[in-house]
Amino acid sequence: MTLESTVKNLIEKPIKALGYTEVDVKFVREFGTNYLRVMVDKDDEAIDLDQIVKVNDVISPILDEADLIESNYVLDVTTFGAEKPIDVAKLEKYVGKYINIHLTHPYKGLNIIEGTLESVDNDKIVISYKEKTRLVKCEIVRNVVDKARLAIKF
Repeated sequence: MTLESTVKNLIEKPIKALGYTEVDVKFVREFGTNYLRVMVDKDDEAIDLDQIVKVNDVISPILDEADLIESNYVLDVTTFGAEKPIDVAKLEKYVGKYINIHLTHPYKGLNIIEGTLESVDNDKIVISYKEKTRLVKCEIVRNVVDKARLAIKF
């Protein structure tokens, strides 16, 4: 079992008890400093700094007591950000949002489509995207969507 999975198993339940739906843990070394990154997410809800501090206050004593990391590290509690990954099984929650999808089988030669998710059902999704200056709606078989994430519209 890796350090990340051990830490995740230790802190996931208390974090989910606070109402978070997703937790991820990464241990990285950047610019000579070790970081234990704990990323949290809530479905359809923005996370503010006060909530990040609360998560930090809950998990910090748990990590101190477990004493799993021998070297010095910085605990960095954060969110997945504006372009957070989306669970493909939960696409319905993101209707009306601007998203980026990766396809296992190209649609009109495109492996990646970025646009507004118009609708989702069991078999297909409808997404509208810009093709040069035109707005195009396309229907895509749902099971060819490999990955999805929120996207920033420019």
